[in-house]
Amino acid sequence: MAPKFGTSGLRGLVTDLTPDLVGAHVAAFIAACPTGSGLFVGRDLRPSSPRIAEDVTRAARAAGIDVTDCGALPTPALALAAMRAGAAAVMVTGSHIPADRNGLKFYLPTGEISKADEAAILAALAAPVVPTAQPGALSSAPDAGADYVARYVTAFGAEALAGLRLGLYEHSSVARDLLADLLTALGAEVVRLARSDTFIPVDTEAVAPETRAQLTQWCADHRLDAVLSTDGDADRPLLTDATGKVVPGDVLGVLTAQTLGAKVICTPISSNSMVKEIERFTAVHLTKIGSPFVIAAMEAALAADPGTQVVGFEANGGFLQGFTAQGPAGPLPALMTRDAALPIVAPLAAARAAGQPLADAVAALPARFTAADRLTEIPTAASAAFLARLRDDAAARAAFLAPLGQETAQDQTDGLRLSLTDGRVVHLRPSGNAPEFRVYAEAESPEIAQKLLDQALSIVNQSLQS
Repeated sequence: MAPKFGTSGLRGLVTDLTPDLVGAHVAAFIAACPTGSGLFVGRDLRPSSPRIAEDVTRAARAAGIDVTDCGALPTPALALAAMRAGAAAVMVTGSHIPADRNGLKFYLPTGEISKADEAAILAALAAPVVPTAQPGALSSAPDAGADYVARYVTAFGAEALAGLRLGLYEHSSVARDLLADLLTALGAEVVRLARSDTFIPVDTEAVAPETRAQLTQWCADHRLDAVLSTDGDADRPLLTDATGKVVPGDVLGVLTAQTLGAKVICTPISSNSMVKEIERFTAVHLTKIGSPFVIAAMEAALAADPGTQVVGFEANGGFLQGFTAQGPAGPLPALMTRDAALPIVAPLAAARAAGQPLADAVAALPARFTAADRLTEIPTAASAAFLARLRDDAAARAAFLAPLGQETAQDQTDGLRLSLTDGRVVHLRPSGNAPEFRVYAEAESPEIAQKLLDQALSIVNQSLQS
């Protein structure tokens, strides 16, 4: 599949992300969007990222833009450093997808690009690239990671996680060392687990059964209060309770929003619907899937009321903060980009302050449960044709749902979300920038949600293979 824009920037096979293609997209970004004081460049730990980051740097400097090389660091840390400097940024990452793929995430000096910015970049690709006579300067930002850690230590304080024994599943997350520093600075005892020199594509929204089993085993073997991790570029969290049970990302979003005192929630249609049952949330805006859509809803809420306490989060756990919150030890300024550290630290700190395990905080929420997974290596055309058939043909939908239940309503905000007579939900959605097909399920218990998901995945797989 040729590189294309989706919900998380430009992605494609590494073999297709040639220096010319990368350079053309960077030049188009510079031509179409404001870059402020320059361009900050960061990367994850997949093998192709250093080369692609060099391609980004070369193209930007050729366009006369000063470049700050931030090296390997989390996407939210790069965004924080760039926005503080009034600069644009490009993060080289494929997030959770396999190492044979990679991508670019673009940031304006004000934060993530919008869908309108994306369209402008694509339009600018047709223009010829003309190098400037004076190339841009090259510098580094050695303190970007430390500044990201300090953001949370300042807000939560040195005792926020005191007494907790936390497992850090390091794998190939670009945040693994910074997370260890952060957790230690907040008072936790950190047990570092399974560091890998080979890139491992961890998807926090669809955690593999073998990974779930390993998380449970680590909790038992090391007497842990929780295990935590992130995806490859650390804008999506993974957090378990003391038994190793994964807390879904949208549940972490609700717990984090409560901890920060948020009133207005912006979240995709795929998120757990119990967010609408939390009385302290005065408004819940449901969007299409992807941080650009969540950010657009947050910006609309802020335009209507600049003082509104608005946050956003996704089912993958990425959390966006739209107002300056007050932490236990100090202020926590807004950060309008997907972040993994906050939805790890905030729920753990709040549970500790309440004198309860994380599982009890989760159990106090309304009893709605979700499960999600994906089918990989599914051609985009096949996914689109299958979904179109279900959308347009009531008989096809009825046949698809026959083993699952009877349709009472549907929502086409993003993909096809089908509500059933028993209150359960099946949501079908092809990925926007990878050959994947995602399925979400929601029900009244974790076991029923998982069973519903497994059944739906099997039916989708059979349909796509036929």
